[in-house]
Amino acid sequence: MSSILVVLSVQDGRIKRSSLEGLSRAVFVSKKLQWDVSVAIFHGDAPSFVEEAGQYGAKTAYCVSNPIFNSHLNTPWITGLSKVIELAKPRLVVVASTESTKDILGAVAIRSQAAVLSDVATFDVATFDVAGDIVVCERPIMAAKMMAATQSKEPLVIVSLRSGSYEAVKTTETSAEINIVAVPFDFDSGTLTATLKEIVRSTGETVDLSEAKIVVAAGRGVKDAAGKALIDELASITGAAVGASRAVVESGLFPATAQIGQTGKVVSPELYFAVGISGAIQHVAGMSNSRVIVAINKDADAPIFDVATYGLVGDCFKILPILNAELKKILS
Repeated sequence: MSSILVVLSVQDGRIKRSSLEGLSRAVFVSKKLQWDVSVAIFHGDAPSFVEEAGQYGAKTAYCVSNPIFNSHLNTPWITGLSKVIELAKPRLVVVASTESTKDILGAVAIRSQAAVLSDVATFDVATFDVAGDIVVCERPIMAAKMMAATQSKEPLVIVSLRSGSYEAVKTTETSAEINIVAVPFDFDSGTLTATLKEIVRSTGETVDLSEAKIVVAAGRGVKDAAGKALIDELASITGAAVGASRAVVESGLFPATAQIGQTGKVVSPELYFAVGISGAIQHVAGMSNSRVIVAINKDADAPIFDVATYGLVGDCFKILPILNAELKKILS
């Protein structure tokens, strides 16, 4: 029987939402095909994440337990994932599309002789009497202005899935206990030509931007320290991560790690505040998958209103103090 293998990324002691989104979609696709769904977990204590994987529909968990996976290093990941793929023999491998994933997919594909469909927004498996199973995907191109239909009928296909493409949904079915396969993995860290010395985070960064459920993003309209203070206050009230457009990052008002867009991070929160952001296509490419978009801009013709769920036309320096005060009353 064919199967789908989903690679679960673990960060800060929890499975990343983007990985659970991919797992939920894999479970949905597998039901119509009557395929099995398994997961691969790479961590110093991989079995501790098995229960949660089972809640989202995984039937088998390949656990690669080694402390070297607690931080991302390309060589161990390439070796470990290639080994799991060889052991599990899946038809389709699903990974979250992250910067770390992009570093290793090419090497894993070569070792596993797999086709790669990268940074896709959708994936499915179509079955034909003559052609057999074909993996079909849609991939955003031209700064997400268009979608390209891509497909592969290779025996093994790896897809990397953009965050926010699907919802992470726990299964409602009562299933048997998940099958755990312990995969032995020994790696001599002394053989590494590149090592990770330190992870540097921005000062005050408490919420991972790419995983945040709420994002408050600032644009050129947030022009000074007073505007930044209003943004930080809104983020504090709502428990949001702070993002920014390229313009205010280049001005030095926000750190480069906060940049959202085609040349920055891609986010897909449940709620996205676009404050003083005009809505250039380069920025929209990084946040268009947000479920609810609230735009605040004094230019009624700003392109951001074309993608916004709700829009407030006005000066953010006048709107944010009122909004922050009202949200404090509601959320306190």
